[in-house]
Amino acid sequence: MTKNKNNNKRDRPPSNNEGEADTKKPANSASAPAAAITNEGEMPQKKFYRSRAHCNPLSFNETFDYPTRPDLMDWTEDYYPEHPALLKNDTKQNNASSFQSSSMSIRPDVLDVGCGFGGLTMALSSALPNNTILGLEIRAKVTEYVRLRIVAQRKEHPNQYQNCSVMRTNAMKYLPNFFAKGSLEKIFFCFPDPHFKRKNWPRRIVSERLLTEYCYLLKPGVGRLYCITDVKDLHDWHVEKCGAHPSLVELTTEEMEADPCVALMKSETEEGKKVKREGKFGHEMYYRVYRVVKDEDGTMGAGVGSGSVTAENFFQEGNFGVEGMKK
Repeated sequence: MTKNKNNNKRDRPPSNNEGEADTKKPANSASAPAAAITNEGEMPQKKFYRSRAHCNPLSFNETFDYPTRPDLMDWTEDYYPEHPALLKNDTKQNNASSFQSSSMSIRPDVLDVGCGFGGLTMALSSALPNNTILGLEIRAKVTEYVRLRIVAQRKEHPNQYQNCSVMRTNAMKYLPNFFAKGSLEKIFFCFPDPHFKRKNWPRRIVSERLLTEYCYLLKPGVGRLYCITDVKDLHDWHVEKCGAHPSLVELTTEEMEADPCVALMKSETEEGKKVKREGKFGHEMYYRVYRVVKDEDGTMGAGVGSGSVTAENFFQEGNFGVEGMKK
């Protein structure tokens, strides 16, 4: 015996109650945009912007916008519209040519890679007023939180936090598209994802290949690379990879203690505060700071007494962590 199709709810006309419910709905309810969680200029609430802490940067396939060359990037339009350098030049010469030249000269020289909720990025803005700080974050919701936080602080404190901003990108892929050779002074890696499993070690933000890229972007003799974590195994990894790289030299304890940025990355990052408060892996924080060395010709080199790294000797034993095959 077959079922009567008229008994199917999809084929029956709506009842009076259903029809009344439909008439009460606005005609454009489906196309009406959702209300913003935070209005522009207001301080965002972190609970609305939380996201998964772990992300695989090697298989992250969302589209990111990036320039083909660093000189094609105008940082003043979306990131530093009222940069202190722009205001200073505007008071001297108020013409289009001077504004264009000054805007092209404004480029980030301090990177907070994996900035999270932006604690260190904003702290560096006050600690380094003559630098341009950029936080990099791969998670969309977290990036939007930091952007709104900076906008709110700019509104609450006029003429402050104009030298810091945030950008959503994949730092393991696109840094050379945004930054030229020797253009950075500091790069921070604060409490990065440990990626405990051995198969996931290539996802770590510090590796032989990426360290070479960071050294290319940092200013020879001046640029510094900061690493901090609360995971001892990851700290040992940082020390091993950075210590073996021919273009990096570790700062002494006295030099690190004299650097005000070291205290900031321990106290101002959200993860640093969590380590002091909860201590999931213990309450101790492990950190190192490295400086990019330079050869006698003033360019990025392979360390004192080891000569320059070229295409011919790049993969030779001892360079960039290359190990000889055991017989």
